[in-house]
Amino acid sequence: MSDVKTAERMVEKYHQMKNKIAKVIVGQDNAVDHVLLSIFVGGHSLLIGVPGLAKTLLVSTVAQTLGLDFKRIQFTPDLMPSDILGSEILDENRRFQFIKGPIFANVILADEINRTPPKTQSALLEAMQEKSVTISGVNHKLPKPFFVLATQNPIEQEGTYPLPEAQLDRFLFSINLNYPSFGEEVEIVKSTTNDRDVALSPIFNAEEIIDFQRLIQRIPVADNVVEYAVDLVSKTRPNTENAPEIINKYLSWGAGPRASQNLILAAKAHAVIKGKLSPDKEDVKAVAYSILQHRIVRNYKAEAERVSEKMIIDALL
Repeated sequence: MSDVKTAERMVEKYHQMKNKIAKVIVGQDNAVDHVLLSIFVGGHSLLIGVPGLAKTLLVSTVAQTLGLDFKRIQFTPDLMPSDILGSEILDENRRFQFIKGPIFANVILADEINRTPPKTQSALLEAMQEKSVTISGVNHKLPKPFFVLATQNPIEQEGTYPLPEAQLDRFLFSINLNYPSFGEEVEIVKSTTNDRDVALSPIFNAEEIIDFQRLIQRIPVADNVVEYAVDLVSKTRPNTENAPEIINKYLSWGAGPRASQNLILAAKAHAVIKGKLSPDKEDVKAVAYSILQHRIVRNYKAEAERVSEKMIIDALL
């Protein structure tokens, strides 16, 4: 199948999937779009929102329509790395046997990821970056495709452990879920207070998703678009020659090269679902906020003057 035909099939499947998700999830179009983009790119997403905004339901609904193996891990303060990765046990023949943990699935829902200590959070680092885990010196490959879709509550800080910057950088997107509009909330109440049961059948398989990910890798990108993405990321780094005054004033740290890579990959996927065969600057801008907001670190002056990440990124765009 040619790349053009594969791209057309990807767009068709994308719209089918959005229609199916809309039967369960009311609104949250931006969050749904970005989760689907991360799947086509092969990246991980962090969903941030207050309780009751259907973060967990969104991930489980996406997993159902993907037709992939799905595991949910509820992160708690007493969760241990072995509870995620698995552990070795001594079998009846007095030999160590590795028992796989829930990380060995295609789609992992890391629910309330900031509720577990850094020791357990770090268990995900190798899995997210290398798509493998190492136990007792033995490397175990994870199934393909592999995604971590994590959720986080931004308002309750008691008993939580903020994710370190190194782990945040492993997430392709940081996606904010907002309160529904009045009309959307009316629809949510109507649809969730009756006996309606929505059955979702899978519309993907693992081979198709891998094909779409390979297609995204092959999409050509003009040099000026790559340069625009790199220039945008480099401007987030304070006290460098490209940094504007707002960056020097309000940021302690900027985004690294992984942000530039992810901008281009996400822009490619965004271009394809919009019917284009190559991304332009508008595609980069469309994904910039979700890629940059968790990779820049505000200083005390920004917090004191209530200058948000969005305000800073908007100034750059």
